[in-house]
Amino acid sequence: MASMKRILADMGLYGRELVRGRTFLVSLVISPIILMLAFGAVFSFFSSGSSGPVNVYLQNQDNGQVSAQFINALNGTGTLRVELVGTSENFTNYLLGHSASYGIFIPANFSSSYAAAKPVKITVYVNPSSSSSAVVSETASGVINAFNLNRYGGSAIISMNQTTVNPKVHKYIDFLIPGLIGLTILLISFETIISLSAEYKKTKLFKQLSMTPLTKTEWLTSKALWYVLLTAISIPEMIAVGVFVFGANITLSVWLIPFIILGPMLFSALGMLAGTLTKDPAAANTMMYIIIIPMMLLSGVFYPLTSLPIYLQYVAHILPLTYVIEGLSAVMIYGNYMQAAADIAVLIVITIILFVAATKLYNWRED
Repeated sequence: MASMKRILADMGLYGRELVRGRTFLVSLVISPIILMLAFGAVFSFFSSGSSGPVNVYLQNQDNGQVSAQFINALNGTGTLRVELVGTSENFTNYLLGHSASYGIFIPANFSSSYAAAKPVKITVYVNPSSSSSAVVSETASGVINAFNLNRYGGSAIISMNQTTVNPKVHKYIDFLIPGLIGLTILLISFETIISLSAEYKKTKLFKQLSMTPLTKTEWLTSKALWYVLLTAISIPEMIAVGVFVFGANITLSVWLIPFIILGPMLFSALGMLAGTLTKDPAAANTMMYIIIIPMMLLSGVFYPLTSLPIYLQYVAHILPLTYVIEGLSAVMIYGNYMQAAADIAVLIVITIILFVAATKLYNWRED
């Protein structure tokens, strides 16, 4: 049975080690601010790129042949990947509920109006902060022009109304902040504990701890709680820089708290689990980057997952950082609390599995 007294005692000892260390001030205060300033300055001037077809939700309220041809034409461009939405859904709410920025709505009278040469308008939902929006709107416009030219010599029978899913206008920095917060959570907990574990194994401190009443679960919990505290200090710093320096427009909510707690707990357990594979600090650093870099590139830190090829999107959803960033974005940008709740549930399951695996597999008495 875990003892809170021993956990708190070990937290006190570890806290003194952290404060006395030369890197404490850098890791707690300077690094988060530099990270936010550096990446914010660079990426706030750029939109996310697209390395493949852009995923677009489409609702077709028309059952005619022309709308079917129109959808086939959109898919045939190779720049869009159309996913149909049921006609009974409220399309705007559906897009919000799926934290989606792009959508196309075809009205009920589309085919009949086109056949009768009566003006008809489709609605295209975009995100002004992303270059993928230009891909969506220009592709839709190109297909519309082709249909108008093919039947009516270019007369504007079909036209396009462009709008946004979220009434709030977001800049790229708004989408970048959740990614950088997720990355910071990963670095604060995972990077520190994997190095710490390797050092403790090398100096045989774990072997000495195995002769005390302190259990592996208590040791890991005390470290994770410290990383939760450090994360809770770092995140407001990053948000303040994003809002006051770069003019970010994000929503703060109590729904952020589960991610502030679960993120460090999960990555602490993952770091301890990875630490079972080596007791050499240099090898631990190599392993750390082998794990961190794929998550940093594929979990949506700098660009939306929808800009990745489908097979990489599947890979991304194996990575725990994806659910941290996806949940943070759902709360801070879209106000999509159903999505946030789903991500929290996934993180709880992964955290429990990693905690159990780390404490079971880590051998303190290893020479």
